[in-house]
Amino acid sequence: MATIEVGGTAFGYDEAGEGPAVVLLHSAIGDRRMWDAQFTALAATHRVIRYDRRGFGETGGRTGEHAHYEDLLALLDARGIERAALVGASMGGACALDAALAAPERITRLALLGSGLTGHTWPDHMQRDIARLTAEIVPAERLARYAAREGDVDPADVRAMAEANIRYLVAGPDRDVSVLPAEMLALVREMCEEVYRREWTAPQWTERITDTRHRLAEIGTPALVVIGTADAPGLVELSRHLAESLPAAELVELPDTGHLPAMERPGEVNALLRKFL
Repeated sequence: MATIEVGGTAFGYDEAGEGPAVVLLHSAIGDRRMWDAQFTALAATHRVIRYDRRGFGETGGRTGEHAHYEDLLALLDARGIERAALVGASMGGACALDAALAAPERITRLALLGSGLTGHTWPDHMQRDIARLTAEIVPAERLARYAAREGDVDPADVRAMAEANIRYLVAGPDRDVSVLPAEMLALVREMCEEVYRREWTAPQWTERITDTRHRLAEIGTPALVVIGTADAPGLVELSRHLAESLPAAELVELPDTGHLPAMERPGEVNALLRKFL
């Protein structure tokens, strides 16, 4: 386990290669292992860093108030990196956008894969779908107890929440999970179960939110927006909005692909990233 201390917290991270710096930012249903294919491929031409964000993977979650993009910029400082390209998946993309607003002179490129957006309100249809799926698998009173860190967590609930995310996001609401490569599915299941296990048992901390929704036009950094067309409709809509709102953005839609194209279609994503970077 490699770690680097940033602001009193030990972050799990990996670094390889030489050249222009690239940082890989994982999704909220995984950890830095989701980038295995990109980490190896990009290290041939770049200095590549991937790390577990605060509260994920091998990184702790100290109590208090924190912001993911501030952790990212502090990690760049700790590694002596003045400027870097950012590749973000899902909420890792939201972190990348926040960093580009906070320190535009330090961010050279933005690759946003199935990206989230800090402060974004998901459409009603997506909120209804998620609420229905959650209600079907874990009763509201148990969810409230887990959120409050009261009592033991039932491993069956952890598995059920992971499976719901895999069905709705990773495969996509209109595809069966059997379409996903078996090795990918096993790793996503392992990562996602760990996310919920930690979310319901680890010390609580508060994320300091910077509303990015109405500031996209300020981000002049060249951006590549990638979305799988089989992803949840709300995420497809958001990626198209990002591509329209960011001044220097290109949109690439990958057919028959879910929420984690870097894992589902690593060869295609690697080619896109090499060309973009």
